[in-house]
Amino acid sequence: MAKINLSVILIIISAVNIFALGGKQKSAAAEFQTSQPESQVVAQPTRAERIVKSLVQAYPDRIEKAEFRNNDWAVLLNGKWFYFASGRLLPEDMLEKIDEYRPNQFYQYPAELPPWKELTAEEIERYKSWTANRSQNPPRRSSFFLDELWQAPNRAETEKKLVRITFLGKSTRVHQSIQKKLAEIESIILELGKIDTQVQTWINGIGSMEGYGWRNIAETQSRSYHSYGLAVDLLPRNMGNKQTYWLWTSQYRDDWYNVSYNERYHPPDSVIKIFEARGFVWGGKWPMFDTMHFEYRPEVILLNGLILVTN
Repeated sequence: MAKINLSVILIIISAVNIFALGGKQKSAAAEFQTSQPESQVVAQPTRAERIVKSLVQAYPDRIEKAEFRNNDWAVLLNGKWFYFASGRLLPEDMLEKIDEYRPNQFYQYPAELPPWKELTAEEIERYKSWTANRSQNPPRRSSFFLDELWQAPNRAETEKKLVRITFLGKSTRVHQSIQKKLAEIESIILELGKIDTQVQTWINGIGSMEGYGWRNIAETQSRSYHSYGLAVDLLPRNMGNKQTYWLWTSQYRDDWYNVSYNERYHPPDSVIKIFEARGFVWGGKWPMFDTMHFEYRPEVILLNGLILVTN
């Protein structure tokens, strides 16, 4: 296990915290730009362009380049072009079947957990409709791009890419590509635990860890990041009557969306930031919360302007 100097820990955490200030500076710059004469305004990149370029930046060892071709943005991966296709990331021979798939999720991911607020009647209706539609018409997203990116098109090929790791005393299997990153995260967390009692208490309280599992996302027809070995769930021995996963909560509480942060199980904020700096998003920031869940999405981290530590 690599030894991480305490100063490195503090630099990483501080750098991620700086994002909030950086966002304000960017907003001010954007406001200034829009006030300039029309001839001086630089055209902003489209969402499609920003997403495909974040993919190139996130996976430079896998994706060769992004290019605007055939009236759409695309990325070249292992000699094959994948087109943005309104977020579906389809190979050229599947573009005619675009309507069979929903867009992949390239979502807003905040640097900090937004302040808790009571939902409006309109927001409540939206959540109710969202839940009902999800169970009646399970989302189906294309897996072609991820299958190629991780060389994991089926269960047999996926399991060839798995390695067994021990993370904070718990054993599981993950994709070999994130083994080193999880080792770095573990080292930083352990060092931080020596000076932060909240972190050490959290480490001591971990009851189980789940990595690879061949399955779809619950109530969808879309392959889970767990099925690639690219996600881990960290659960405590004792939940203390806290909620961790919206779907479990919805089994006995219709207003699962009204479960406040105080009622949810949350890892320490410093732990979340350590994961994020290494390319993992935390499910506790999703509207359909999953607070035990971390998955490897460096492109989402980059797309939202957060700091990504690279080696």
